[in-house]
Amino acid sequence: MWKGFNDVFMGLPVVASVGGKILGMHGGLSPKMIDSGPSICSTITRPCDVPESGLLCDLVWSDPCKDTLGWGPNERGVSYTFGEDVVKEFLERHDYDLIVRAHQVVEDGYEFFAGRRLVTVFSAPSYCGEFDNAGGILSVGEDLMCSFQILKPSCRNKRFGLQGKN
Repeated sequence: MWKGFNDVFMGLPVVASVGGKILGMHGGLSPKMIDSGPSICSTITRPCDVPESGLLCDLVWSDPCKDTLGWGPNERGVSYTFGEDVVKEFLERHDYDLIVRAHQVVEDGYEFFAGRRLVTVFSAPSYCGEFDNAGGILSVGEDLMCSFQILKPSCRNKRFGLQGKN
């Protein structure tokens, strides 16, 4: 079953455009997208494994960083970090309003970056039983208005890992 799920994931689209104004991906931007925009993502042949570098790697592994100007090294040892300036330039150049991504645990289920131009949405509350984070769900209406639902962590039975009273 695990292999079956992974086979499906290897064939899913890597980037989604919602109404031509909201761009979604797992990780973040790639330097290869700045000039060409999201249309370059159509050059990625699926299904495939994620390579150690390049466009697909960046879409899966890059991270926003408030301390980065432009592009910087990523402490994960793969891809890049990118600053608010990169987000602003990309959105203005390609006429998008918002980037939606996941990939990083955020305390309240979602967290904005770059003046609310990018949002990280992380949907797994109490991630791996190691974090006390809430989970977030982003809904986009037909008018492209975004709203969030928050999934609060529940009490866990430490012995069995079950939800409920201890």
